[in-house]
Amino acid sequence: MAIQIGVGRESNIGGREAATEAIYDALQYIDSQKVSLGMVFASNEYEIGSVLSGAKNQLGNVPLIGFSTSGEFTSAGRHSRSVVVALMGGEGVEGKAEWVPDYAADPGRAAQNLSNALGLNAEGHGALFLVADGLGGDGQTLLQNLAFPGYQITGCLSGGDPLREFTAQIGGSQTGVGGVSGAILSGGNIKLGIGSAHGWEPVGANFKVTAIRENWIQSLDGKPSSDQYAALFGHRPRDWAFPPLNTLVRLYPLGMEQENRKSLLIRTPLRIEADGSLRMNTHIEEGSVGHLLVGRADLCMEAARRAAGDAVKMLGRATAKIALVFVDESWNMLLKGQPGNEIQAVQEVLGKNIPIAGGYTFGQFAPMNGDPFPSALNQHITVVLVGEEENY
Repeated sequence: MAIQIGVGRESNIGGREAATEAIYDALQYIDSQKVSLGMVFASNEYEIGSVLSGAKNQLGNVPLIGFSTSGEFTSAGRHSRSVVVALMGGEGVEGKAEWVPDYAADPGRAAQNLSNALGLNAEGHGALFLVADGLGGDGQTLLQNLAFPGYQITGCLSGGDPLREFTAQIGGSQTGVGGVSGAILSGGNIKLGIGSAHGWEPVGANFKVTAIRENWIQSLDGKPSSDQYAALFGHRPRDWAFPPLNTLVRLYPLGMEQENRKSLLIRTPLRIEADGSLRMNTHIEEGSVGHLLVGRADLCMEAARRAAGDAVKMLGRATAKIALVFVDESWNMLLKGQPGNEIQAVQEVLGKNIPIAGGYTFGQFAPMNGDPFPSALNQHITVVLVGEEENY
């Protein structure tokens, strides 16, 4: 087998030290001369520049991709204030990664700049991982501008604290906020198996989106969004503009009706703003209809198993080498009393011998409903199996 995988995790008082030690741990499982790509999942409690500094100190010019998160995953479960690193490489395996700015301001242009930086083209192929800013931009626009059929595309919107004004991305040898990172992993007969699912269901209430300003929903059924949530769940509308209610709104997303489809497309508020509007990280059309959703822990566990099972099916006869797990921040909130249960559910399907790396995110990129091209998702768990065809 050509693909080698190493996963390491460490906690330390500083991000540089945590990254250095995590990579040292990961290198115990992989030949350091054959590392082609590193993935970094860093607690938002660390300064991301120091994490990148520690990673570069250990890996030199190895391309990196990563993001900030409120919680990190390994096969041991959920962690906090740590850095998780997944290293991939081997004979014939090649990696490349870049970061470009201004995704939040102009996702279409950022996609084109990223495409140019990575050298994406119609003849290219491989696995394409994306990490975009979790607070701004529009994931669907990003994906539409990266529609190259030879690449299996997946990834996430970077996570962290929804009350902070930034989320961080790592790409190549750079890090920043408001941008988008991309990484290509190719060679070695690499194949991805990708599965996504969620544990939220409608409760009977629905609204028409009656006023939009960029990525902010200003009114639902002609009233400020905070008024509608207050009417349903109690408290004064003004209370929903301040902690803790302004971020708890993430537990109550909107399932948007889709033309010619029975399924609802979930769009999740990051928070309620002081003016009562819902801050989103993906564009919603004015006039569209959204159904209020609530989550259940048991449905989330079913969703985690389903996502893992769908990833296995897509992988087919290829051998899984690692599972990358991107879980929406809403799961972190819903499962506070059951930390790491989503990883246990994934392992019920995959077994405990496949290494796991990942973190909580503000969105996911994955194919849905049999469509080979990915969609921008909220509220899901996405399981990505990086595998290798047996005939290599």
